[in-house]
Amino acid sequence: MRIPAHSVCTAIRDDIVSGVFERGSRLTEEQLARRYGVSRVPVREALRTLESEGFVTTRRHAGACVAEPTEQEAADLLEIRMLLEPLGAARAAQRRTEAHLKVLRGLVRLGQERARRGQGEDLRSLGGWFHETLAQASGSPGLTALLTQLRHKIAWMYAVEQPAKPVDSWAEHGAIVDAVARGDVERARALTSLHAERAAAAHRLRRPERVRTSQHAVNTASVRN
Repeated sequence: MRIPAHSVCTAIRDDIVSGVFERGSRLTEEQLARRYGVSRVPVREALRTLESEGFVTTRRHAGACVAEPTEQEAADLLEIRMLLEPLGAARAAQRRTEAHLKVLRGLVRLGQERARRGQGEDLRSLGGWFHETLAQASGSPGLTALLTQLRHKIAWMYAVEQPAKPVDSWAEHGAIVDAVARGDVERARALTSLHAERAAAAHRLRRPERVRTSQHAVNTASVRN
């Protein structure tokens, strides 16, 4: 069975973001094909995609390597997200569907409940799903793809401190959803801008370090799409 290149791409990207492959390390087609149990063809396609996304760079005489972003590049990503997320929320206020609102409201309820219980790890995942759904509600595939790529790269470059008052943070999420539901474009934009600013302040740049290099094969049948 041929493994799709996008599945291999997701697996490599996840391993880069989680630190399995350290910054600057070489990525050979043979090594990756062996790790994920695939042929070199989907690996080659995946590396091209990851290079276009900025996770991989090609060096003369070395081939594909994990990129080594500068502090300025990392800072630029946060600034770009602070510009794009409010745009996405404004678009969502115009284009969201009832299905989007149902998911967003459900995530806010769960987030508020977990925040009261102090379940921090659950909150991190729920926050990611919330912002992914809000981006999808914009009705703009290009904007959604950009925001998704930004979240991956920011997760790679930054560690994020949990908010001191997670209940307040999820109240902000709820207010954004209310504005989107009412079709209030400017309020959705303003609330999301404020929320993005506060979230940016909790990001701490990760310092490059040597990390684990797992040699275990990955079962690509279970790779996320």
